[in-house]
Order: sequence, then structure tokens, then C-alpha cells
Amino acid sequence: MRERIPFRCIGVEEAASIVGQGRALLLDVRDANAYAAGHVEGARNLAYSALSDVIGTTPKAQPVVIYCYHGNASREYAQTLSDFGFAAVFSVDGGYEAWRAFESVPAPTAPLDAALSSWLVDHGFPADGVNATAENGMTPLMKASQEGLADVVAALIAAGATLDARNGDGNTALWLACVGNHPHIIDALVDAGITIDSLNDTGASSLMYAASAGKAEALEKLLARGADPRLETQDGFCALDLAANLECLKLLRAATRREAAPA
Repeated sequence: MRERIPFRCIGVEEAASIVGQGRALLLDVRDANAYAAGHVEGARNLAYSALSDVIGTTPKAQPVVIYCYHGNASREYAQTLSDFGFAAVFSVDGGYEAWRAFESVPAPTAPLDAALSSWLVDHGFPADGVNATAENGMTPLMKASQEGLADVVAALIAAGATLDARNGDGNTALWLACVGNHPHIIDALVDAGITIDSLNDTGASSLMYAASAGKAEALEKLLARGADPRLETQDGFCALDLAANLECLKLLRAATRREAAPA
């Protein structure tokens, strides 16, 4: 009986190197909508129910690289392929979000401003770690956004911080700006091009969070900048359903009436 070879969890840089050799099968195991919105070039979208097709048609010696959203579900796929005798199976730590950040990191053009480097170090990041991550995937931009530090947010954006990076819960810096209830930070992020209606792993938007947490100032700013109040969670709830207080309820009712009014 052939000995099973366990799969390996690898970083994005190693994964990109393996795929770049041209022999590996690259699998994207996120849902079809996420795949359609963006994926690594050359990746095949695959549902778990279709994994048997890969098992039956792929040579056992061919390398298989698998990524999901953040590096969790891909391990289940990798374990199954390993159990079926595939010799070189890899699950990508950090998933698609880490791969996207890796591909979008610009080449450094100049040393960071000393004040920004000092802030990064003081908050547990490398001195040049504009896109570094801490516990639960927290990036410097998320941290500064939550704390309402406009100057640091501006400096990070100018230095190439990835706007739509997600933490371990699938939330971006915009969500963290809402946690801190900082309308001025929401403005800065939206002006820079962050996705205002980004949904996290449970299908919740920053607007939904602001409504459910009673963050009326953040909620009002998001609505003013064009956040969609009609979006629903995976359970079918919209921001209006989640409103935690009367002020949020009034803001969302007014926004919903505007959305429903004929053009």
C-alpha cells in the first residue's frame, strides 16, 4: 500500500513559484461569485462536490496548489487529495486575499517617512511593513483607521497600503473605521478607492455593521458616500433590519425611501 504523503501549508511566494514552473494545477475553491469577481490567473474554480473530477483525471504526481478566502477551507480540499494519494498538494496560507496583496505590492521607490516607520514599529509592525499583518490579519491601515488617525491613514495610502485587504473575519479598513465611528476616515478611504460595499465572510457590509452597532455618524457618512442599504446578509437581513437605535433607523428609512423613489 502506497504511503500517504501529507499536504503542506505554504506561503504565497512559494505558491507563486510552484505555479510559475508551469506544471501545477491551481484550484480556487471559493464560491463562483467570488471567483468571477477576481482570481489568480490560470486558476480553476472548483466546488467540493466536483473534487472527484480532479481526483479521477489528474495524475497523482502533478503538483496541486489550492487557495480559498483566507487559507482555511483549502486545507480540507488538500487533505482529501492527500488521502487519495496525490504526492504534492499545497494549501496557500492567507488564501486569495494574501495572494492578491502579494501581487499588488508595488516595488519600493523610496524609504518610508521616519514618522510612519516609527508608528509602524510602535504598533508591532516592521518598520517598512505597510502591508504587514498582525493578529487576526490586522494591517497597519486597519489599525490606523480604527484609531481615527487621519495623518497615518493618509501616509499609509500614499506609501501603497492595500485598501481592500481583509482581516481574519473578512473585514477591510472601512469596517474598522466604522468600529471607531470615524466619518473623516471613511471619507479618506472612499476617496482613495476602497470598495464601499465590500462583504465579509458572513455577507455583512460596513453599513450593516454600523447600523447594528448603533454607529450613527459612520452610518450617515457611508450613506452619503453611496453605500447600498439594500444589500442583505446570508440570512436575508439588510441594514434597516439590523438598526440598533432610533437614529440609525431614521437614517436608513430615509435612505431606503430615496432608493425606492422613481427617477
